[in-house]
Amino acid sequence: MAMARWSRLLLVMCRIAVLVLFFPLWAQSTRIEIDASQKAPYKIPRTIYGTFLEPILQSIYGGLWGQIVVNPSFEENLWSLGALQNEITREPALVRASALGLPVPWEPLDQGQGNRYEPRWGDAANSSRSLFLMALPGSETGVRQQVFLPVHRTLAYTGSLWAKHVSGPAQVTVSLRRRNRPAEGFVSQTVALSGSDWARYTFSFQLPPGKLARLEPADLVIAANHETRVLLDQVFLYPADAVESLDPEMISLTKALNTPLIRFGGNYTSGYHWRDGIGPLDKRVSMLNLAWGMPEYNHFGTDELLAFCRLAGSAPQIALNLGSGTPEEAAGWVSYVNSKLGAGQLWELGNELWGDFQIGYPTLERAAARTKAFSDAVRTVDSTARLIATGQDPDHFEEWNAKLLALPPGTFQYLATHFVVGCGNVKKPKPTTSFIAESALALPVGLERQLRKMKAQIDASPHRGQVKIAFTEWLFHGQNDSVPRFTNMGGAIMAAGFLNTLIRTADFVPISDMTGLIDFAGITKKRSQVYAPPAYWALRMYSTSSAASPIMTRVTGETYDVHEGNNRIPEITGVPYLDVVAGLNDPADALTIFAVNRHPNRDIPARLRLEGFIPSKQGRVQTLSGTSLYQVNDELRPNAVLPVESAVTNAAPDFEYLFPHASVTVIELKRR
Repeated sequence: MAMARWSRLLLVMCRIAVLVLFFPLWAQSTRIEIDASQKAPYKIPRTIYGTFLEPILQSIYGGLWGQIVVNPSFEENLWSLGALQNEITREPALVRASALGLPVPWEPLDQGQGNRYEPRWGDAANSSRSLFLMALPGSETGVRQQVFLPVHRTLAYTGSLWAKHVSGPAQVTVSLRRRNRPAEGFVSQTVALSGSDWARYTFSFQLPPGKLARLEPADLVIAANHETRVLLDQVFLYPADAVESLDPEMISLTKALNTPLIRFGGNYTSGYHWRDGIGPLDKRVSMLNLAWGMPEYNHFGTDELLAFCRLAGSAPQIALNLGSGTPEEAAGWVSYVNSKLGAGQLWELGNELWGDFQIGYPTLERAAARTKAFSDAVRTVDSTARLIATGQDPDHFEEWNAKLLALPPGTFQYLATHFVVGCGNVKKPKPTTSFIAESALALPVGLERQLRKMKAQIDASPHRGQVKIAFTEWLFHGQNDSVPRFTNMGGAIMAAGFLNTLIRTADFVPISDMTGLIDFAGITKKRSQVYAPPAYWALRMYSTSSAASPIMTRVTGETYDVHEGNNRIPEITGVPYLDVVAGLNDPADALTIFAVNRHPNRDIPARLRLEGFIPSKQGRVQTLSGTSLYQVNDELRPNAVLPVESAVTNAAPDFEYLFPHASVTVIELKRR
């Protein structure tokens, strides 16, 4: 008996010790109150989960577009000087290749053979230039280019080239070889040339299994022998599993994202002429993308965009050229797209016209008049078109937006805003890493407050009740992964925090496009490996949810203040570590809770109290978290950070849940 009493006493003492030890944690437990009977007077429009596509870096060429060869038409002046410098730094051998008359990034098959090449202007199958190849007697002479092939997915490839036989044996050989080892070939095909005029020839390859490793480069080689002289142009190489010339993995990840809008716009818009991107692919002219100093082949034009949207289950949101373009040109583009999709599409009247980096920017004094002229031109061909005017960024919008809001009501239905911010740029001298992180993660809270100021300006104008805000670009970037940015887990937390903001403001911000669908925070391709960064997964957790109506959500918990923070919005007070919104699906039989834990190293226990909704005991949970704010997915570790599915097993009108530090959590509860 004495032993039993001591055992019970010891048990009580242990319980008291546990209470004392963990009472501070329980005392600070966050309270989340959700009332499903109090629906917001607006829906969560699917269009807040839009995305953004622009020909920049490898978003289209080298990314979405399946064709592998760079500068397939042997053109010059497709890179700005700075971009060309980067190419040469990456591959110094291009300097010698250029001295031999070869355009970037083509190289000689054998540099020791000297100069057996000549660019030819005015005699080309495509664009303005071709390459004259002069084979040596008794030895192989050719050109090559480094390529990365998706051998993890397919070993079959198809291609084509244009050639014009001049003299010697009428044939060329196309092959794939070990990079920088011309004697080690994988596959080759001899192409017989016919006649003495330009003609298009096709070829195909089946790589032997195991010859080329994932992420390993190869050389695509075009060669001739026995003094053959031939003009070459427009060389294409596709994986055999390309879908309508597009990368199938890109299509799959886009479709799974369930994005309703794909915005086709960006800085290139102010110099883009849509007619350059229609018609036969082999006849489209390669040129310099002036916005980004990189090649624009015009292979991905309007029809390709519409095909991609169809494959992804999305609608296009196209930005019109209000820089170097004309109202008549814009109206022609609207008519062309309407002939494919029907009237009433969503169009943007320009892109960031307030910036002097835009080609032909209109200046503050002329912005309204130019917007009106293009609006009128579009209305003449489609009175039902939905128009987005170019507004300013949320942190300095007043003067610019006032000019546009002075236009007659009905000129546009939406006013665009953008926020592309460097997360490492803060006002505080000598900031710590943790301060930079806290100020970055607070930005969605500051943006919400700025958006409400933008709404107040609209409501004070004649456009009250007629114009809403379209957040057509948003991106949290940084110099590298030492700060929270689009490539790492910190970027995912910022993206989810901003999606919470969008749900709370969706009554007046019904359109949003995250930068970008491909590259930046979206789907990425490096060395032919396709993967998605953490921010993509955060957007997908939201965009695939069934939540359709916001419901009253109140969070009582710890907050922090930011002073001298990010240069764009340096003062943000009352930032909740745990940011929560909730919504019901249309049948009102499922409740979804979206939670973002901004704390970098502390799990947050919370007590949830549900009103107007009695849940089944078990609910579905998705959690996105990493080893730190700075963990990334990349081509070496494409799946390092992925959502993890689990279950909540104690769901009730009153229950507890522990939200992991630096995480995004989506909980779906079914009505009992």
